[in-house]
Amino acid sequence: MSDTTQIPNSFDLIIAGGEVVDGTGSPRRRADIGVIADRVAAVGDLSQAQAKERVDATGLAVAPGFIDVHTHDDRMVLTQPAVAPKSSQGVTTVVTGNCGVSLAPFVPGSRAGEADPPGPMALLGTWDDYKYPTLADYNEALEASPPAINVASLVGHSTLRAGVMDGFERPATKAEIDAMAKVLEQSLKDGAVGLSTGLAYPTAIHAPTDEIVELAACLKDFGALYTSHMRNEGPDLVPSVDETIEIADRSGAATVISHHKCVGRENWGKSHDSLAHIKAAQQRMKLDYDVYPYTATSTILLKDFLSTSEKTVLTSSATHPEMVGREFDSVVAEWGCSVDEAIERLSPAGAVYFRMDEDEVRRIMAFPGAMIASDGLPIDEGRPHPRLWGTFPRVLGHYCRDHGVFSLEEAVHRMSGKPASVFGLTDRGEIRPGAFADLVIFDPKTVIDRATFEAPETPAGGIERVYVNGELVWFELSWTGARPGRRAERAAV
Repeated sequence: MSDTTQIPNSFDLIIAGGEVVDGTGSPRRRADIGVIADRVAAVGDLSQAQAKERVDATGLAVAPGFIDVHTHDDRMVLTQPAVAPKSSQGVTTVVTGNCGVSLAPFVPGSRAGEADPPGPMALLGTWDDYKYPTLADYNEALEASPPAINVASLVGHSTLRAGVMDGFERPATKAEIDAMAKVLEQSLKDGAVGLSTGLAYPTAIHAPTDEIVELAACLKDFGALYTSHMRNEGPDLVPSVDETIEIADRSGAATVISHHKCVGRENWGKSHDSLAHIKAAQQRMKLDYDVYPYTATSTILLKDFLSTSEKTVLTSSATHPEMVGREFDSVVAEWGCSVDEAIERLSPAGAVYFRMDEDEVRRIMAFPGAMIASDGLPIDEGRPHPRLWGTFPRVLGHYCRDHGVFSLEEAVHRMSGKPASVFGLTDRGEIRPGAFADLVIFDPKTVIDRATFEAPETPAGGIERVYVNGELVWFELSWTGARPGRRAERAAV
């Protein structure tokens, strides 16, 4: 049997004999996959068909390429074409511009007078990296120098604010909101998949709910969505979930809560309430969330985050790189200074914050429909959180195979078909005739993350081959040199 009534006689590639986990959540089945150019052309018994290349996948799983819906890879896809932290995991599409921060669209204006990009904007680089006045300019750069994997772009709210406001310590005026909306709408015409916010950060914390609602209202007509690093993930977790639901309700925009979690020991257990509120809201709106499979967070060095962390380890410091890998408290003790002074001396800096409960991570991950995402932070010089390199194999190996949080079919669905549907990525996330040939071949018995907090830039085990748009990009623990990545397009409304 086959998924198509007319099977071609000849293919560019046949992946033969694998256990096909097609991304829909359906039971796996043994089948061959035939690829012509950049598309899957047939799924079934292709033993009699001809192929320029035939790959034996006996004993292995074949899945749609994973879609990392929460990344900060805006710059990495331009400067590191292999995008090795992601392609090595089987990720074939990344969604950039999360947490309110995107490289584009940005016209520096008065903000360029600052020595460094403010707050979380520094996660993506220096002012020299913010050189794309429109998303079309950014897309053009991607097309001129394509990466190994596909890219879908969100527009960052903090980036919009930085382009029109002279300071972040207040709500935007009506004129400023109108200016941001104009830029956002042009970006949506240029192919952006949505708007993101990072309401916990200094660049956006003073933005009231009304400001976000007005911008999010631009999304519905484009079939785009709203994603949010919410205002609080600790004591005010549930009110922050409710604010996100209010924004979705009032704007009409499909919404995704970013990296849902409960931080700080005194707040562990609040996911029972937050998930209940999410479940109730899902009955009347499109509301989803993503989660990463670790108990430590990572972002810029912030005093507010230190207060909920059991242990804080520096991942980067532009001024004191020798302190990378050190616990923040030990640096404070060595310098004999205050916490505020240490932050000032180390910044721009990043850190890993150990502040979640393992049981709660599993509860949030197991919730029906929860998407998997890395929230990885590429670092030029430093020691990133291991989620950058390990998220997807960790779910497949540690949580799915070893701990049975969900089935392999369900895990793959949450990494491929589900995010493709939520983000409206046309012909991605499933193995079927007509879909793009984004494929990962892995060994379900051995797949596992190898990245650790001590050695975070370590490729995963068990990922055999990764194809993007029909071209092999990852094989035998290395990049093949192929650069078939494209802009992942949003379905037409």
